Amino acid sequence: MKLRKPRVQRKGRIEIIPMIDVMFFLLATFMLASLSMQSLNALKVNLPQGQAARLTSDTPVTLSIDADSHIYVNRSPVTLDTLAATLRPLLHSSEENIVVSADNNARQGVVVQAMLQARAAGGQHFLIAVAHE
Repeated sequence: MKLRKPRVQRKGRIEIIPMIDVMFFLLATFMLASLSMQSLNALKVNLPQGQAARLTSDTPVTLSIDADSHIYVNRSPVTLDTLAATLRPLLHSSEENIVVSADNNARQGVVVQAMLQARAAGGQHFLIAVAHE
């Protein structure tokens, strides 16, 4: 009778390379998903420098004025005459924040007139967007 040798028990190995690939894939997926969840209705303008607290509101109404003094409400172009009528349906309550995103080179008079028209539409709280230093 021939006896077999007992098999040598080999320890299992954890392959780390596939795990690293999966982790990088998950990292990229969550980064892209979080970027797509941001609701930014402002236009790209050259903001003045300053210190300000981060905005905590979910979907603020954005009033943008570019360097050529064109006015936009949530990326929709408007004029000073139609600004109040455009803003009224967007302001659900008097506590609604309006983010003023004015270009650094925009004329001050146009910015002030736009804010006055927004106040006539029922806006009471204005937040000025600045670029962090």
